[in-house]
Amino acid sequence: MNNIKLILSLVLLLSFNVTLAKVDNRNYLHYPAMQQLIERMVTKGFSRDYLVQVFSQVQRDDNILAKVSSPAEAKPWHQYRSIFITEDRINSGVQFWNRHEKTIQRASNKFGVDPEYLVAIIGVETLYGRNTGKHNVLRSLVTLAMDYPARSEFYTSELENYLQLIKDEGINTPETLKGSYAGAMGLGQFISSSYRNYGIDFNNDEHTDLWHPDDAIGSVANYFSRHGWNRGGDVTVPARIVGNFYANIVNTRAIKPVHSLPQLAQYGVQPLGKFTSSRVSLLKLQGVQGEEHWITGDNFYVITRYNHSPKYAMAIFQLAWDIKRRKLAQH
Repeated sequence: MNNIKLILSLVLLLSFNVTLAKVDNRNYLHYPAMQQLIERMVTKGFSRDYLVQVFSQVQRDDNILAKVSSPAEAKPWHQYRSIFITEDRINSGVQFWNRHEKTIQRASNKFGVDPEYLVAIIGVETLYGRNTGKHNVLRSLVTLAMDYPARSEFYTSELENYLQLIKDEGINTPETLKGSYAGAMGLGQFISSSYRNYGIDFNNDEHTDLWHPDDAIGSVANYFSRHGWNRGGDVTVPARIVGNFYANIVNTRAIKPVHSLPQLAQYGVQPLGKFTSSRVSLLKLQGVQGEEHWITGDNFYVITRYNHSPKYAMAIFQLAWDIKRRKLAQH
């Protein structure tokens, strides 16, 4: 009798696992959210048959869900910094700048963005095009839109923008574009909405191709300009702290600068170097030797519009200046 019960239990368990496998392997067409998305896109001029065909081939990517739950920005600053501020990234940045100097200078002049920051963005994002991502962008966006509740609204919007993007660019095979696990594309890793809103054709070939260095450089410059970059303006400077009053205004995340330098002085905070920004914030990061304090200005905040992490903005700042110093030392 016990053997029969054991066999029945094994049969039921096997049947349950087979059922789960079938559910896991199904496409997303049965999701109510997908059905609503298709209806919205049909009202925007997309063919229902086309959308059904596209989405019927997309299956969930569990690796994407794992990666989005553990981003590099979760690391403390001193660990995060060591990823991006390396000799290879600095030297390769100088080489990239030398190779594309005319385009970088043209973009800098047209959009009013310091050239070293254009180089640093592409350096941090893709190591100057060496790693633009190997994930299927369509699959990434569908997986995150449908199976990542924490940000499903955001990724659903990005998926809609992606569909519109490939339509506008005349791409007939939406599953062929590759990018990051979060669906970012090209040398500057633009998400779909940024691609559509800030991507530009900077080499005048009538296509916005962010895998092409010219278009990528021009688009990053356009992005910074549109978010208020002030060429030659201060970004950040280390702070000297006296007393404990600073704790009332210090931040560990990126916020829009709202204080003045005289106000910071009242809290015992002084810049360790020249800093002339009219609006500032006080940032705290976890360094190797303990807490680091930095005064940040509007340009720092602009960098965080590209990626909201202050660690990212600090990495861009430090890489940009390391690349600039290395380039100047060549002359």
